Amino acid sequence: MDNLRVILWVGLGMMLWLTMTKWQAQFAPVTAPPTEVSQALSEQGPAAEPVVESDGLPDLHEAETGREEEVPTLHDQPAATPSLAPVEADFVRVRTDVLDVKINTLGADLQSATLLQYPVHKDKPNVLVSILSPDPEQLAVFRTGLRAADDLEEPNHLAVYQSDQKDYQLSAGSDELLVSFTWVSSTGLEVEKIYRFGRGRYDIQLEYRIRNKTSGPYRLANYLQLRRIYRPLERSMFNVESYSFNGPVIYDGEKYEKLKVDDLAEEPYKQSVAGGWLAAIQHHFLAAAVPPGEEVFRYQVSYDGAYYTLSAIGQLETVAPGATTSFSAQLFVGPKLQKQLAEVSADLPLTVDYGKLTILAQPLFWILQKVFDVIGNWGWTIIIVTLMIKLVFYKLTETSGKSMAKMRKLQPRLKAIQERYKDDRAALSQAMMELYKREKVNPAAGCLPMLIQIPFFIAFYWVLLESVEMRQAPFLLWITDLSEKDPYFILPLIMGAAMYFQQKLNPTPPDPIQAKVMSVLPIVFTGMFAFFPAGLVLYWVTNSLLTILQQWRINKVVGAD
Repeated sequence: MDNLRVILWVGLGMMLWLTMTKWQAQFAPVTAPPTEVSQALSEQGPAAEPVVESDGLPDLHEAETGREEEVPTLHDQPAATPSLAPVEADFVRVRTDVLDVKINTLGADLQSATLLQYPVHKDKPNVLVSILSPDPEQLAVFRTGLRAADDLEEPNHLAVYQSDQKDYQLSAGSDELLVSFTWVSSTGLEVEKIYRFGRGRYDIQLEYRIRNKTSGPYRLANYLQLRRIYRPLERSMFNVESYSFNGPVIYDGEKYEKLKVDDLAEEPYKQSVAGGWLAAIQHHFLAAAVPPGEEVFRYQVSYDGAYYTLSAIGQLETVAPGATTSFSAQLFVGPKLQKQLAEVSADLPLTVDYGKLTILAQPLFWILQKVFDVIGNWGWTIIIVTLMIKLVFYKLTETSGKSMAKMRKLQPRLKAIQERYKDDRAALSQAMMELYKREKVNPAAGCLPMLIQIPFFIAFYWVLLESVEMRQAPFLLWITDLSEKDPYFILPLIMGAAMYFQQKLNPTPPDPIQAKVMSVLPIVFTGMFAFFPAGLVLYWVTNSLLTILQQWRINKVVGAD
């Protein structure tokens, strides 16, 4: 009971470690290692294209009766000559102020997407993050189109589209860029596939405009598909990125779910969904497909040992001869900017994975964002918000601090009691309890305030770790990237020194073993935090310095009594 401070420090360190360990245990992949993935790719061949059923695209259903239709596989289409790595001439290039995209005329689908404002590493500004790629070893592509019933020709992702231009660029005075593709069946069905890009935007509007100039009705269903290679990251405490979930996720209109690929290999995910979306996420970035919210789509997610595929197909809609209709959807390719994600779909910010403490982390991020909008520097924002949190818990930490100060004041008397009863543990405990009672000191008084704060500390940890808004953000002097470790380890050393002085303000544990543990903690934490992002260390340094100031003041007040 007289060493709660020691226990709480060790507990906090253990909670951080256990959080990482549990995260690894929950999401560590048990699928094929890279060598087996490469073998699977070689067996498939570079131009291999699975039929639509093995890709996870559901069969069409009769909208009126619910009767399952017999539909052709995509290989039955006369124009289907699929290739995962088409020649450059098959691409239409689209450039905005934030995206450099290539759209394949085969399917008129997004096949390549580079983020112009996000370098892979800050010291290599010309090497940019790519979200989509047709390369089989890095495959991540969209497949979108329309399925047709009754064995009719269909503008699916293997149909060849035409475009008037090979290069589109958002002009300086425009906030919007339209990119149009056309497809016409042999019988006269005309389809215009339109992508709408916006300035500063990573969401892309997709629209189909259909004119039925055939002699009979055409029944069509809109589908979205995202196919990506699965490359599990090796878990390491020195690589914080490896603790972010990397893989397929879905939102079924009610709950958000991260899907394990080994489970998908055994049994694909299947569900009818309204108001949902599908996405492939990684640390800080994602690609997502968002069907119209008011319509029911059939979702399916599968994994074949190398690639995972997320699919959504809507209900059949009949287009009478001479009539027109349209279909729409939204795609997102870019960083997990929460404001933009929320504008696409209210629940899409769930892809910013704060874990089980999201209920605390989301408000913390909201406060950080508001402060940043005023300050304009994420480093100062972290310091200010840490101060705000400290003020919120001031009374609670004051209770803990007073308990520690009183314990420190009783330290000489406690040592005398220990010397007197060093050979009688029962008498020692009884004498210590009588002293606490006589002096009105509760050694457990500081426990509850500290325990209440621990979830907030961990939530702040995940906010700083997961928020792309702080990626590669500079602070001051040598700290040029808050998302990377301090290059000179200055902040971790300051943190270790702060923890050492903080210990000096607290009572020394009477137990020699616990005293040694306490003396080693600053070294352990310094070594652990040396490889953590500088933003996390800045938060901890700020919190430690504020705690030192508060405890110093409390010690003076209690000492004067």
